[in-house]
Order: sequence, then structure tokens, then C-alpha cells
Amino acid sequence: MFDFLKKKKDEYVFAPVDGNYIPLIDVNDPVFSQKMMGEGFGIQPTSSEIYAPIKGTITTIFQTKHAIGLTGASGEEVLLHIGIDTVELAGDPFEVFVKIGQTVDENTLLVRVNLKKIREAGKSDIVLTLFTNGTKSYDALDRRQVKHGESLN
Repeated sequence: MFDFLKKKKDEYVFAPVDGNYIPLIDVNDPVFSQKMMGEGFGIQPTSSEIYAPIKGTITTIFQTKHAIGLTGASGEEVLLHIGIDTVELAGDPFEVFVKIGQTVDENTLLVRVNLKKIREAGKSDIVLTLFTNGTKSYDALDRRQVKHGESLN
């Protein structure tokens, strides 16, 4: 009964890393906080393992390994961006475990990151999940501890 009200399982958004949820409007970078890259959210990580925030396919892996693009089954385009200004680190703190074209879900390890190296370089290590073609805001979600794989819908 009321099955039409249920969201399809493949459209769920998951926390990609363990840590503290941060509304995008509170991220300390105007490009992200003013949503120039799209709606989304941040997580201040307490773990170095970053997982897929949606079920979908890997479409882009930046050469500097700080960002990964995914496309979901419903066409949603997601950019997973690890840290702020971490492009300047030339990939050093990142180890990528996926390849373009690979199908992933919330249990797929995408990247292991050396958070200490990011911090020592004076960069923020916040993990951003950005919906580059989406309109749903995640700003109203409560600030709280999240675990990777936890649904944020």
C-alpha cells in the first residue's frame, strides 16, 4: 500500500565517510557554500576511507585524485570532492580504488586519503558530495555524526 510514496532504493544518497555532517552553506569556501557547483553537503571526516555516496557508475576520476564524478541510475550527476584546494597536492594524499565505467554502491571503497597530509599542507579535509544537476537542498539536515553507508534521504 502506498508503494508510490517509497523512494527507489537506487535513488538514495548515502554518507560517503564517517564523520560530522555539515550543511553546504556552512562550508568555508564560497564556491561550495554559494552552491556554484550545485546542491550537496559536507562531512568533516573521522575516517580515511571514502565510499560512493550513490549507487551508480564512475564517470570521472580527476588526475589529481581529489575528486570523482559519478552518475546515478536516474541520471543524477554527483561530484565527490575531497578537501578544499587539495588539487594543489597533485594526488599525493589519495589512493584511488575504482576505475571509470565501474558500477559502485554505498559499500564500494573509492578512495583512501591521508588526512594528516592534507592538514599538514594547511588544507581543509572536508569531504563534499555535490549534485551538479540536482536541486534538492540538504541544508536542513541536522548536524550529527554519520557513518558511511547511512542514508541521508
